[in-house]
Amino acid sequence: MAPRKNAKGGGGNSSSSGSGSGSGSPSTGSSGSSSSPGARREAKHGGHKNGRRGGISGGSFFTWFMVIALLGVWTSVAVVWFDLVDYEEVLGLKERSTSERTFPPEEAETQAELEEQAPEGAEAQNVEDEVKEQIQSLLQESVHTDHDLEADGPAGEPQSEVEDFLTATDSDDRFEALEPGTVHEDTEDSYHVEETASQNHPNDAEEVMSEQESSDHGEAVTDDGLQQHAEEVRHEDYDEPVYEPSENERIEISDNAIDDSNIISEEINVASVEEQQDTPPVKKKKPKLLNKFDKTIKAELDAAEKLRKRGKIEEAVSAFEELVRRYPQSPRARYGKAQCEDDLAEKQRSNEVLRRAIETYQEAASLPDAPTDLVKLSLKRRSERQQFLGHMRGSLLTLQRLVQLFPSDTTLKNDLGVGYLLMGDNDSAKKVYEEVLNVTPNDGFAKVHYGFILKAQNRIAESIPYLKEGIESGDPGTDDGRFYFHLGDAMQRVGNKEAYKWYELGHKRGHFASVWQRSLYNVNGLKAQPWWTPRETGYTELVKSLERNWKLIRDEGLMVMDKAKGLFLPEDENLREKGDWSQFTLWQQGRKNENACKGAPKTCTLLEKFSETTGCRRGQIKYSIMHPGTHVWPHTGPTNCRLRMHLGLVIPKEGCKIRCANETRSWEEGKVLIFDDSFEHEVWQDASSFRLIFIVDVWHPELTPQQRRSLPAI
Repeated sequence: MAPRKNAKGGGGNSSSSGSGSGSGSPSTGSSGSSSSPGARREAKHGGHKNGRRGGISGGSFFTWFMVIALLGVWTSVAVVWFDLVDYEEVLGLKERSTSERTFPPEEAETQAELEEQAPEGAEAQNVEDEVKEQIQSLLQESVHTDHDLEADGPAGEPQSEVEDFLTATDSDDRFEALEPGTVHEDTEDSYHVEETASQNHPNDAEEVMSEQESSDHGEAVTDDGLQQHAEEVRHEDYDEPVYEPSENERIEISDNAIDDSNIISEEINVASVEEQQDTPPVKKKKPKLLNKFDKTIKAELDAAEKLRKRGKIEEAVSAFEELVRRYPQSPRARYGKAQCEDDLAEKQRSNEVLRRAIETYQEAASLPDAPTDLVKLSLKRRSERQQFLGHMRGSLLTLQRLVQLFPSDTTLKNDLGVGYLLMGDNDSAKKVYEEVLNVTPNDGFAKVHYGFILKAQNRIAESIPYLKEGIESGDPGTDDGRFYFHLGDAMQRVGNKEAYKWYELGHKRGHFASVWQRSLYNVNGLKAQPWWTPRETGYTELVKSLERNWKLIRDEGLMVMDKAKGLFLPEDENLREKGDWSQFTLWQQGRKNENACKGAPKTCTLLEKFSETTGCRRGQIKYSIMHPGTHVWPHTGPTNCRLRMHLGLVIPKEGCKIRCANETRSWEEGKVLIFDDSFEHEVWQDASSFRLIFIVDVWHPELTPQQRRSLPAI
């Protein structure tokens, strides 16, 4: 296409050139007699007797056209081959500044001042300078204190020990792709933020502030539990080899569904709430990252940034390091160095390099005269990468600093609330979101998180309007499966029949595999059905062993009940509407409880030969006792990666039943029921005596050996 375009340009130039030469010839002829030999010769060759400009012959025109067309072609080739034009800049992909031209150092400062005076005026500049001064004073007061706190830890320990406690280290440096949805505990109301590769988080200086502030605020796990401990917060680092089905692990889709479970047979990618709104696009505000001095070295900064954008990370690191060496007080050079280290950490999958980037972001934000936008971007990115490594306390300190520097920015306060949730400090998070809602009552992000906290506090009815209005707002971060899950669950508990409408909407928007199957951490393509037979699972030997030895298993369970009732712990996952339900766990997340197995040694020995259950790091093995008058709310497990077996041990003749999806069954003594607990299930115990069963979780039979080894525990 380029040669054609230049050929057309050449034609235009040829015509103009011909006109010029023609107008020169008649000018001489018009001053003399028309009968002169010169005039006759000119007329013969296309001139005009009346002195008007003449044309050129057809052959001459074609010759000039071809010559200039060929020149256009070779010019196009030269432009592309020698990279004479920066097409990223032409297309608007690069940061544009009013000072595109470079100036000598003595002229650059004057030019920068002229540029700043035009759009905003002296008053706006003074206001910005005042803000910068306030930020720098706050940074100088708080940076070193926070850094010391983070470095020393709560007990004055070195920073490396605190960080390495949360960061896996592997001497072999094995790096595998990271799984987007993974947690270490299956909890319903604990909050988790997870981050995948860094490309999901804008790391370009040219990215607009709105995109930085409206990025997804993470994902949480939903299951039968309410446990809020900081050490259980999911984190990822580059040294932890985990299995990644990429986006496939978010939603399970299968043709093997019950008739009316609304499971679809193919993946659907429904636009998010933000994309569905018919609001006109908001003009994006470009962050200002250059101070007056950095504008004088803009050409050098641009050259280094160009290397980074082209993926030449090692060269870009060297370029920015040289700029930092030459201009140690340049915030933009330091910020560029941090970005390059961030990119290099992703490329090399190195925690050590990422730690360097985190520190360099801090340095960039702490320099004198750092632009406010650069300070904000640096500290936000620092907080995100700290969360990635699992340094939740350090991330919280960074977020607190950001809110201190920018107290009117509600998006930063929203992020701070998430930081508190990640630390398990729901009370502090609640206060933050109350402050946000007092200032901006329609903030959807604050609403869904405030509703999430209320529901975790068992204030079910109060949580519903916040969750509902927050989702309906369509604000960034609100179209999240957790919030659909908790809204529907809250509605079910108060008897609101609209619950399934929200489950259906969550399904349509890609958060749930179906209205019934609402687990959030799934492997794509696994067979999905509520009830299973032993033959369908392929675990017939395990089932036969359980049923053949059911009395042995029962007797050991009864002995534990009689001798040490304290070993049966009450269900504390907020799943009961009423009643008494306790459990005695032998295996949890693929780990054997040695002390518990002392109470049921024969049962544990029996199970150890079946790795499909003892090695199931997304499940449990436990006794479960339920007393009369108990009702368990409808709920779902966190993942489709497991199936659940129930062996009946002590079953009253009437009054005990379990529903999974739309089918209800009862237990029998010595018989195994198998169901997929990622489907909604509900339990009633209306008998006159206790019910005792043995629960055995197994890997989904279609998971590969590699997946079973590498899927993180839940």
